[in-house]
Amino acid sequence: MRVRYITHLSQLDGLTPEERRRLEPVAERYVFRLNSYYAGLINWKDPHDPLRRLVVPLETELNDWGSLDASHEARYTPVRGCQHKYSDTALLLVNEVCGAYCRYCFRKRLFMNDNADASIDHRPGLEYIKEHEEITNVLLTGGDPLILGTRRLTQIIGDVAAIPHVRIIRIGSKMLAFNPYRVLDDPKLAALIAETCASGTQIYIMNHFDHHRELTRPATAAIRVLRQAGAQTVNQCPIVRGVNDRPHRFATLFRELSVLGCPQYYVFQGRPTAGNEPYEVPIMEGLHIFLEANRMVSGLAKRARFAMSHATGKIEIVGADDDRIYMRYHRAHRKADYGQMIVAARDDGAFWLDQLEIISGPPSLMEPSSDLEPQDAWG
Repeated sequence: MRVRYITHLSQLDGLTPEERRRLEPVAERYVFRLNSYYAGLINWKDPHDPLRRLVVPLETELNDWGSLDASHEARYTPVRGCQHKYSDTALLLVNEVCGAYCRYCFRKRLFMNDNADASIDHRPGLEYIKEHEEITNVLLTGGDPLILGTRRLTQIIGDVAAIPHVRIIRIGSKMLAFNPYRVLDDPKLAALIAETCASGTQIYIMNHFDHHRELTRPATAAIRVLRQAGAQTVNQCPIVRGVNDRPHRFATLFRELSVLGCPQYYVFQGRPTAGNEPYEVPIMEGLHIFLEANRMVSGLAKRARFAMSHATGKIEIVGADDDRIYMRYHRAHRKADYGQMIVAARDDGAFWLDQLEIISGPPSLMEPSSDLEPQDAWG
């Protein structure tokens, strides 16, 4: 199926001329991109349609709120296009384009002028990974790697798979939601995955379905193609205001994904990124949504962790009582922080760890420093 890309609000028939005029300043600051397949999933008669909210700008994105690099990813970037925050996992940011642009994206800085994060040349990152034998997992991300042609992907995946200590290559992608025909219409992509998995390097497709309506017949067929090729498939997404901020919506998503063999891996607390205020949900509300959704599904569908990707590590939000919120480092940059508990005073209006009053936690969090001493860090 031929999918047409929509790169300007004037091409969007679902908006009135007045809506286009009001939203144009937002699209000028935070780039807009959509395609004809995904636009066809939206109920344009409903201004609150969750899929519309995922991709169509809101005027409140221009509110002064958050920062462009909320998790301080630049701190963990040893060479351009490569991040190394956790011991065994490195990220290669291989491009700066997606099939469409989620309005709540935490890496929207990649799509702005003078972006210095992603790189079309993966070789510096490749050399860094070769020099660090503790890296066994490499995540290809961006942007969206599956927007690249299969010839380019073959080169990148082949180079990474050739590194002896790399056992797993992850591909972070929302293309199965935005344009599943990228998979369905390209048998060479499935052949690349099959060949890579057969050679001993496992491929994981880290999908990004935010709402169960994205699990269309073509999308589920694309999941099957990737699984039949030998890839493992999982899903991860944040809680987004107006999209999936109802327990029954997440429960439906969890349930359907478990049937498809693409279980939920993480549910993320939205990062406080510039432009994202209208999409944010407070921590306590997010925890309630997550726990209620899990209550509605079987054990196979409730394997996800609710976590925030904080500058210091991936912090799982475990629970709360009337006075406190309980968290744990599921992943940490500093060795000493891994597995450590964090207890904070309950604040129902807080969106992020930095807004909470920490009662107890590892010394590095109680007395934070902007510098990470090499001897204390994984990398």
